[in-house]
Amino acid sequence: MAGPKIASAVNATACLSALLARARQLKQSSSIDPPLPASEFQGALGLPSTSPTHFTAVDVAARQMFQDLVSSRTIDDPAFVDIWSLLDIILICGDQDQCEPALVWWLIEELLDSQSIEGCRIVFDYLESRRERLIAKNFQKKKDLVILRSCNELLRRLSRAEDSVFCGRVFIFLFQSFPLGDRSSVNLRGEFHVENVTAFDETLQPAVDATQDIVLPDAKPDSQPPEIQVTAEPEVLDEDRLYPIFWTLQKVFSNPPFLLTPDHFAEFKRGLEATLVKFRHVPKVIQPIASEARRGIKRKAEDMNQQYELASAFNPKYLTNRDLFKLELSDLAFQRHILVQALILLDFLLSLTDKAKKRMGEVPTQKALQYDFTLSDEDTEWCQKTKKSIGDYLDEGPDGKFYHRMVDTVLSRDKNWVRWKLESCAPISKASLPPKEFADAKEGARTACSVKRLRSTPMRSLDLSFLSDTDGSRGWESLKESARTVVPSGPVLVKKVQATELDIDFASSDAERQSLTASKTANTWRVLRLAAASQLSLLDKVDDGRNLGCLFQAKVASAAGTSGESGRSGGRAAESGGAGELEGKDGSSWRDGRGEGEGGLEGVGTGGSGGGLVQEVVMGEAS
Repeated sequence: MAGPKIASAVNATACLSALLARARQLKQSSSIDPPLPASEFQGALGLPSTSPTHFTAVDVAARQMFQDLVSSRTIDDPAFVDIWSLLDIILICGDQDQCEPALVWWLIEELLDSQSIEGCRIVFDYLESRRERLIAKNFQKKKDLVILRSCNELLRRLSRAEDSVFCGRVFIFLFQSFPLGDRSSVNLRGEFHVENVTAFDETLQPAVDATQDIVLPDAKPDSQPPEIQVTAEPEVLDEDRLYPIFWTLQKVFSNPPFLLTPDHFAEFKRGLEATLVKFRHVPKVIQPIASEARRGIKRKAEDMNQQYELASAFNPKYLTNRDLFKLELSDLAFQRHILVQALILLDFLLSLTDKAKKRMGEVPTQKALQYDFTLSDEDTEWCQKTKKSIGDYLDEGPDGKFYHRMVDTVLSRDKNWVRWKLESCAPISKASLPPKEFADAKEGARTACSVKRLRSTPMRSLDLSFLSDTDGSRGWESLKESARTVVPSGPVLVKKVQATELDIDFASSDAERQSLTASKTANTWRVLRLAAASQLSLLDKVDDGRNLGCLFQAKVASAAGTSGESGRSGGRAAESGGAGELEGKDGSSWRDGRGEGEGGLEGVGTGGSGGGLVQEVVMGEAS
């Protein structure tokens, strides 16, 4: 059985060597990019798979060739491009099921183990440039665990203080590679990192010797003891007294269930309040950003002198020496780190209130993440007040509002992840839409956004055709028409009221009946106002808007009886030598004596030689 295996391994080695020689012809550069084109190694151009032991033979051949290449050249050597080409070939063949799909990641894992930290940075450049191709196929079944193991081993080798940027690159690569709803990095049981212990000097400072003589000032025998003034402001502890209280908070931050006992919770409240008071009273020191971080950023000299930014250095472990404690308290970046820890813990406590538990009781949750402790109303009020106080303090200082908003956004989104974890990490991915539904939605959107033909006269619009009249003179003359200023006569208005009453009887809707009633009321009021000027005595005959015709019947009869007399009285007035024509106030002319008026007004007057003129006018009636 050993003979065929060796022969297949030799054949696989020969095939890989031929493919690598072709890659040297395709890629002339010695850099990581560009990757080898997959079309040059598709199908028969790749590795043959003719025997059942083909995968094993390719695995043995690839590892042997890989080890020979790695041991014969350094990563900064131009010939190291053969390693990148070999990995590309194995990746393309694995996606075609010509070898084990995870083989390329096994080789990358060995490459990371064989390189220094600087060499791992270059290897990670290759991973970032090929990320989409590395996870395109067979990710969930073959590659995910190898990727996770390789990156975790690399993170264990890196220093959180000196290689913080590289650690961030590794985490970003993992976040971009794994699906958003993957449970591989979820702490399902809600375990806290209790192994993260912050060691500090717990020895107390030497106290004052009790046997030492204390010199007091001479007191007068009749003097009264000084009054003690009690102030509402909290006490500001000095550094020596605050030191053990402050660093004890780290034990609570790393293990929040430690607060579920009343004594520990009261101690935590006193320690956090003392810390906040101390932060407010110490002078703030803002560290300028390092010069390396400013590299590549163009700024004016005066802006660089006036603006200060917080230090970008990341400290994975606090320095707890007593001599450094005073300096740390004044560092604004250090204060913000502590306050963010406090905000995280306060959110955990507020999730244990009775209201929050009732809200979460509607969904099935994991028993491992449920706590029997319920926060009291008094402690809930203290947590909310302290959280607001911390938020107000974070708003202060340079870029304080931006920093607080950023922290608040992260914590708000973290609550959603906590709820998702409490719900046993339910799938958050949705199936793709069927092609028919997608086509229907696309057609509906196109129809809704298409240009529709506009109506010539939009609905509920006013007729504005009069604005199209460009003849200014005609418009001016239309405003002078007498029909716009002549008041309708009484009989005309009476006829309008009667016609409106008839229309009301045949109205087909309540809206039409209401409109006609309003028109009748308006015309009735106009008739009564005209009659009040000359026929005031006849208004008693009108009964609630009815019998309006009687107001003008007597007027018409009187006008017919005096028409003959008016001619004769006019002659007598002329013979009496009275004054000539008089002009009325409205521009109409009148003759002295009893006669007809001109201009549509009926007048009755008496006059003599130089006598006065008395007119009785009924508007709108002409004899």
